[in-house]
Amino acid sequence: MVLLVPAMTTTSTNGVDAGGTAADERDVLLSVTDLVQTYTTISPGYGKRTIQAVSGVSFEIHAGETLALVGESGCGKSTLARTVLQSPRPKAGTVEFRGEPITGLTPKQLRKALLGMQVIFQDPYGSLDPHWRVTDLIAEPMRIQKMNTQKERLDRAEELMVAVGLDPVVHGRRRPRELSGGQCQRVAIARALGLSPSLLVCDEPVSALDVSVQAQILNLFENLRKEFSLSYLFITHDLAVAKHVSDSIAVMYLGKIVEIGPAAEIYRAPLHPYSAALLSAIPDPDSNIASEQSVVRLQGDLPSAANPPSGCRFRTRCPLAQARCAEEEPPLVTLGPSHKVACHFPLTGVTISEAALRSRNSASTGGASN
Repeated sequence: MVLLVPAMTTTSTNGVDAGGTAADERDVLLSVTDLVQTYTTISPGYGKRTIQAVSGVSFEIHAGETLALVGESGCGKSTLARTVLQSPRPKAGTVEFRGEPITGLTPKQLRKALLGMQVIFQDPYGSLDPHWRVTDLIAEPMRIQKMNTQKERLDRAEELMVAVGLDPVVHGRRRPRELSGGQCQRVAIARALGLSPSLLVCDEPVSALDVSVQAQILNLFENLRKEFSLSYLFITHDLAVAKHVSDSIAVMYLGKIVEIGPAAEIYRAPLHPYSAALLSAIPDPDSNIASEQSVVRLQGDLPSAANPPSGCRFRTRCPLAQARCAEEEPPLVTLGPSHKVACHFPLTGVTISEAALRSRNSASTGGASN
């Protein structure tokens, strides 16, 4: 399935946005350092187990930037987003928003600090009260925060409806179940904008929508980014979606970021075998014949977060894995101005097929093996 979305003119190239400003020169809006989140479960046959959902994750989002967080289902993307929002609080690590730490704040302090960071969920119907009318749903966060008068809040709600492509007269008195999925997600977006945030955390915001509607919502996100000076943490498992909305991409595997850098660089020349495998699965609309050799097929399923593999967590599915991968966990190292990868054998200047062939040849001639 190919997502038909016009190329976004603001997508970064080599870390530089459309206005010519280097990403690392802009103000850091969100800074996450060594974030850890674990859960304890008790189940028959397994007893008490600790789930390592997020394991030492670090990244930054600059003002006006969209960071796409990608990876398979179960890799910890949504847990990471909720932990950034301090729900639940992290087990370790720090989160700074607008230059101020938000980890360790009291509930009252945190509520105030998070006004500038709003979330948009995957299910547009499940995130809205089905009994409320659209105008009241959009105005509710402003009412809770005691912003302005009731008339000013309703006027602001109607302005936001227009901004997201809804008609206040036609849609304002409807309830969520009287709207389509795309219209309902527009309501959720307008509701999030009511408190004038600078960062939107978007957790799979288009995955429940039809392909044609996905394109419309993605274009809306881009237009709103310009109009309201927004930044996004955009979570998706679909790299075709990430390609059209992101300035930077962070690839996550089993609770860890294995590659992070400018979107253009990662799509052109991924350094981690997992990134290369994900990218090879994206259909190419410019190609009439799919190349079987260009598709990297991963073996096996995602390992359990309760018992991750030793060393590199990707090694059990990696065509390049050698003995070192089981013994040493690769650190996230910089291999470009702003391109980082956690791999003992990064794909520098070679395709994953070429690297895999070299690895097999090395093993057959007495080198290290899995």
